This record gives sequence, structure tokens and C-alpha cells, in this order.
Amino acid sequence: MIAKIGKGSNMYGAILYNQQKVDNENGAVLLLNKIPDTVDGKYSVAYFNKCFEPYLSANIKTEKTVRHISLNPDPADKVNDEQFTEIAQEYMERMGYGSQPYIVFKHTDIDRTHIHIVSTCVGINGKKIPDDYDHPRSMAICRDLEQKYNLNKATKQEHKQTDKIFKKVEQQKGDIKSQIASVVRHLPKYYSFSTMGSYNALLSLFNITAEEVKGERNGQTVNGLVYVALDENGNKASNPFKASLFGKDAGIIQLQKNIEQSKEKMRTNPVRSILKNTVELAIHTTSNETDFKKELTEQGINTVVRRNNEGRIYGMTFIDHESRSVWNGSQLDRNLSANVFNDWWNNGNKPELKIQDNPVSKAKEIDNVPTKDLFEFISQEHSTNSDLGLFSLLPDAQGEDYEEEQFANRMKKKKKGRKL
Repeated sequence: MIAKIGKGSNMYGAILYNQQKVDNENGAVLLLNKIPDTVDGKYSVAYFNKCFEPYLSANIKTEKTVRHISLNPDPADKVNDEQFTEIAQEYMERMGYGSQPYIVFKHTDIDRTHIHIVSTCVGINGKKIPDDYDHPRSMAICRDLEQKYNLNKATKQEHKQTDKIFKKVEQQKGDIKSQIASVVRHLPKYYSFSTMGSYNALLSLFNITAEEVKGERNGQTVNGLVYVALDENGNKASNPFKASLFGKDAGIIQLQKNIEQSKEKMRTNPVRSILKNTVELAIHTTSNETDFKKELTEQGINTVVRRNNEGRIYGMTFIDHESRSVWNGSQLDRNLSANVFNDWWNNGNKPELKIQDNPVSKAKEIDNVPTKDLFEFISQEHSTNSDLGLFSLLPDAQGEDYEEEQFANRMKKKKKGRKL
């Protein structure tokens, strides 16, 4: 079993990340420790956040007050909910958090069912719970739990599958054609996007753009596609490569089919409502473009902003890596259109939105249905040279321990004085 300990300062974000799993029926709440139950058994992100407020308010001088821990058994291990609960309780007790408030979430969105625990390292007296040598202690506890529950021992191979990683195109590495191929041959299979503009927003995360080419050949209209590499500033950095070089999945005909299928799928996708609320919350809790993008990046969402030569914003696209779907702002809500963000970031008129925090029913048990062809994202440090945030793609990574790497990086956000 592998344990990952995330340390950060954004309690609301940590709770929201897990609660969205529950909302999408990809998770369940297994245990509440030192957190009172509600009369009707219903919870919300705001309710959970409020339960931690007495501890966070008492904080004397601890900067990273949030602890977000994931416990990941081997994919071959069959651990039931009762065992997960016992494992979480023993782990937290031995790590010194037995008297702290914490929530245990089960994640079932990949074949490797695992748990996440949200807590705080600040005691009710405002003092920090000692965390010296917490990683060696955590490893020792995991070895004991493996033996106690007859779990497979963790190996050192879980992060060695670099051959499966798709990365952004980098000119200095050369062979741009192969770099582009490694992305465009596979990316359309995993994401839903309703326009070519949305597809290009997705490609821009990898320093790639696609351009339609129209003309005539032997008196017949020809409609094709070429791919071009971009530099870090979004400028063209290579000659165009015909889509036919990369197989039919990268070609215009297949992409048009994908677009039509995506339109139908996205029309009834419940993710739309969740993403809309997440974007509105980011507007509510940030004051500028940079912080807005960072806030969404921590939730696994990239923001792509399109501007004309005069700097006016004419396009806003949100790429949700959790649901692997690409949305224009106006698709989510008319209050999230490009004009709204242009008025905010260029004219200083921040939109006034009513943030709704709908209560969520206590999670029910759900079937453990394997998710096929799933891959996770690893968020890197936000780059000052890029407006996009950086992600690497890992296809066919069922059961691998990449999600925790993503979340560990999310927890590095600096503490902000803000009201939620």
C-alpha cells in the first residue's frame, strides 16, 4: 500500500476535489471523525469546510494547515469498505491525527479503488501537530497494515512507466513530427469537444495547433487538416504536417465524427453543472486572471483564453481533465462568456455571481465497475511563461498511482487570506 501526504492551505479546494467525486458517483464518504452528523444525513462542501473552521481559526503560525492523504492498495487487493475504514482509523491514529476532525472519501473512478483523507494539522489549541519524519513513519505504518490486512507489498515500479507519458512538444528535443504524433494519434479518443476551436484549445496544452485546409483537386473539393507545433508563446514553430501522417484518428473526417458524438454526449452531461459551479466559485474567490487560472488548475481544469491583437478577449475555454471534456464558457452559462471575462480583466468590472452550494446526499454504495482506457493527469508547477498550466497524459493507467502525484502538486498553493 502506498501513502501520499499532501500539505497545503486550501481546505475548501481539498474538500471540493473529493466531494465532486461523490457528486459524479465516482466516490463515497466512508467515515466522519470528530465531525458531527447532520439531522437529515445530507452534506455539502460548505458544511464540511465549516466543521474545520474552529481549528483553522485557532491557528497560531502554521502556514500549511491542510493535510490531504491518500492510501492506495495494490490494484490486485480487494479491500471492502469496513476494512478501508479500519485502515484509515489506524493510520490516522498512529500518525497523531486520531483526535482531529477528518473525512474519509473512497474513490472508485479507476480500477485501483483507494481512499483520500482530508484533515488539518492544527489542533483546537492552535498549535501544530508535530510532523517530523512523517514520511518514514507513514511508510512503516503502511508496511504494518499490509501485513495485518494481508495486502500486497508496495513496489518501486509505480512511477516507472514514463514510456506511456504524452508530453507537450518541445523544439529543443527535435523530431517534432514524432512528438506531435504521440499526442494527436491518441488524444481525440479520450476527450469530448464540440468544435474544432475546442479541440485546438486542448491541443494548445501540448504546444500544437490544427488548421483546416480547403481546396480543389481534379475538380472536387478537398477538405484536409494539418498540424503545426507552437512555441511557449503560442507562435508557430514548425512547418505544417499533414494529418494523414498520423493516422485516421487524427484526420478531419474522424474528428468531425467525434465532434458530432461529443455534442450529443455533452448535451446531457451532468458534469456541465458541476463545472459551472466550480468556475463561478473561482470567480468569487479570486481577484485577477492569474489567481483565477491557478485556482482552476488545482481542480484539474485548464483555462484557455483567446485574445485578438488589441488584447480583447473573444474566447474562453475550460478543459476539465476529471471528466475529459472541453467546454466554451458560453456553453456552461451566459454569465461565463468571453465578454464577461473581458469586462472583468480588461475593464475591472468583476461579475457579481450568486454562488449556490447545493447539499449533497450522503453517498450510497456503488458498484465497482472498472473504468477502461482511463488515464490520469499530473499537474506541474504553474509556469510563468504559460497561461495554460502544464499537464502530462498517462493512457491506460488503470490501477497506477498517478492521481496522488497530481494532488500532491495541487496542495502546494500558497496560503491566501480570503473568505469562502
